[in-house]
Amino acid sequence: MLKVASLNANGIRAAYRRGMGAWLAASAPDVLALQEVRAGTSDLLELLGPEWHVAHAPCATAGRAGVAVASRRPLVGSRVGLEEVEPEHRAELTGRWVEAEVPLGGGRVLTVASVYVPKGAAGTDRMGAKYAFLDAMSLRLAELARSGGSEGEEPAAVVAGDLNIAHRREDLKNWQGNLGSAGFLPREREYLDRWLNGAGWVDVGRRLAGPGPGPYTWWSWRGRAFDSDAGWRIDYQLAFGAAAEAARSASVDRACNYAERLSDHAPIVAAYEL
Repeated sequence: MLKVASLNANGIRAAYRRGMGAWLAASAPDVLALQEVRAGTSDLLELLGPEWHVAHAPCATAGRAGVAVASRRPLVGSRVGLEEVEPEHRAELTGRWVEAEVPLGGGRVLTVASVYVPKGAAGTDRMGAKYAFLDAMSLRLAELARSGGSEGEEPAAVVAGDLNIAHRREDLKNWQGNLGSAGFLPREREYLDRWLNGAGWVDVGRRLAGPGPGPYTWWSWRGRAFDSDAGWRIDYQLAFGAAAEAARSASVDRACNYAERLSDHAPIVAAYEL
């Protein structure tokens, strides 16, 4: 089994102060996809420790965004960023996509991408950047589906992270109150429709957790959203090819109480028999 975990850390240093080191030791993933790292590569390596091999895409603006893939196995390749992003949006969309090639043995490779889609804001220019990123991500997902595997092997890929989109009504508690909100707009949700219904990607969390509602992965720090489980499911592991067929379990590692939260997001942990 290969265990893959994904977490929007909302600042890796802050997450470690809240107990991420203990969680990582207890969960013991083989591969870790991180979003909102908000730190330099040296800081990330120091926090994770020498047993991890890391591909990191920091944001061009210090203290913002940043994604990483960490593996206990030495990586055999990596790719930073989405070349497919339109030139006018590239500067503002750094630190949101990184891929790493994790060896599986026998010459096989699993491509793992960590993604942090912009949040956007309905009715503002920020949605343009979000759609530009989603368009570029669609192109890259198609490329991974065509060529993500080793020569002669079926492609095997996992794209994990914070998509900032709730796909269906069962993916957020207050769907009626958010029909006009970024993260639940029809145009945003159509991207997931295309990836899952037409492009062959599998939403591992939904497939293995059942129809819902939930389990949610994000709750506001404010008010009693966490205590009342008024959350959104916006963090995913999307698998393709051999990885989708090999998914055996998936869960949201929700903290027992508000005080023990690592972040405003909960980790997504999935096991693949690869």
